[in-house]
Amino acid sequence: MNDKNFIEELRQKREEYGVTQTRLAVACGISREYYNRIEKGKIPLTEELKETLEKQIERFNPQEPLFLLIDYFRVRFPTTDALKIIREILQLKADYMLYEDFGKYGYESKYVLGDINIMCSMQEHLGVLLELKGRGCRQMESYLLVQERSWYDFMLDCMTAGGKMKRLDLAINDRAGILDIPKLKEKYKAGECISYFRMQKDYSGTEKCGSDTPKNTGETLYLGSTSSELYMCAYQKNYEQYVKNGTEVEDTEIKNRFEIRMKNERAYYAVVDLLTYRDAERTAFSIINHYVRFVDREDDTPKNQWKMNDDWAWFVGENREPIRLTTKPEPYTLQKALHWLQRQVAPTIKMVQALDKENHTTILKDMIEQAELKDKHKHLLQLEKSTIEERIDTVVPQENEVFFNFFEKSATKHQLVYRYGARKGNLTFFQNYSLNRGLLSLYEVEEEKSFEKMSEIQDEWTVLCGRRKLNYFHKISNK
Repeated sequence: MNDKNFIEELRQKREEYGVTQTRLAVACGISREYYNRIEKGKIPLTEELKETLEKQIERFNPQEPLFLLIDYFRVRFPTTDALKIIREILQLKADYMLYEDFGKYGYESKYVLGDINIMCSMQEHLGVLLELKGRGCRQMESYLLVQERSWYDFMLDCMTAGGKMKRLDLAINDRAGILDIPKLKEKYKAGECISYFRMQKDYSGTEKCGSDTPKNTGETLYLGSTSSELYMCAYQKNYEQYVKNGTEVEDTEIKNRFEIRMKNERAYYAVVDLLTYRDAERTAFSIINHYVRFVDREDDTPKNQWKMNDDWAWFVGENREPIRLTTKPEPYTLQKALHWLQRQVAPTIKMVQALDKENHTTILKDMIEQAELKDKHKHLLQLEKSTIEERIDTVVPQENEVFFNFFEKSATKHQLVYRYGARKGNLTFFQNYSLNRGLLSLYEVEEEKSFEKMSEIQDEWTVLCGRRKLNYFHKISNK
């Protein structure tokens, strides 16, 4: 792109985003007069200046240059009744699920709906495991949308049913390319990162093309040990999509991604925080800010006093608009299977087709006619013929039934306080006792020792649970 076209596109974006020359100039660290001369074509543009202008203008993009997604969700339920979990927690019809007599993580079988996996076992200590990876999360959002439930509602239903969190990934997507991964790697290697993590590793991916010429598959930076209960990962999402789907780097919506990956107890307390404040940005960046901070070197100054890097400061919230938990519902389609067919099988089919034509044979036709559809293929056809609405189970049990069934099994004061506070929406009470105690293990907060809300809820609790359960509550609360 020549300078004239670049300037015109920059001006159009600035006007479309509603940004004044002064505001953009301040963001770029130049005067308004200097910027005005740039738009008039009176200033020669270097590649460095173009990069700065492109980066800063995208920070004002009303399409949210940063957005946050749940990208992995795994929870185990204390039951061997998978069908009950499908019906009462996922609120889906099991008739639309494919049953397979094998699983993973030690489970004997599983129910599958697209990329939504429910692992089953007759062993009580394993229970039922719900696993949603990236695509599974997006497909679950399609069902939540029709059910008029949010992620917060869904997580609360999981926890109320006694679900034990096994993994949670929070992904912050960068549309504008603000989060420069190679630059972050360089700063880490140069010691310009203040972190509680003891381990770090980076990866510069390459892949051989047909000509054996290596091609770039993107940069990745891991912060923390991948075997720990909490670590972070920053990588170039556009290159990942290029390798997976063949999407051109320039055409990819998401340039970079920063992920917080949590397991077991860390995942549990992150969910508690999400349910308490219903502010995913607060949860995500409280964790990030506690563990890591990128700074600019200042010689003759103690490292802990170095100024935070400007790009990193913007990423964690300085002078940018708030970001929120976003959903990107993507119903399951045959696109994945068709993509595989196109890349892996179509060339062979075309070859056999050409051979049939040349030799006057019907090899391809005979193979197709003799092929038998497996259960998974019949399942895919069933999904293609049905709508999302048809797969929803509209007969949802009373929430108190699930709640009090698990109440009988609760063994600790912590569980009881959590479940009462969360289900009844008494978030102050919930926050003061259950949340802040737990979050000390996730990131540092000042503990609030308050149990004063107990007197306010006694009457209501008595009505809900009966005197016997209230006495039981007091008994274990004093342990």
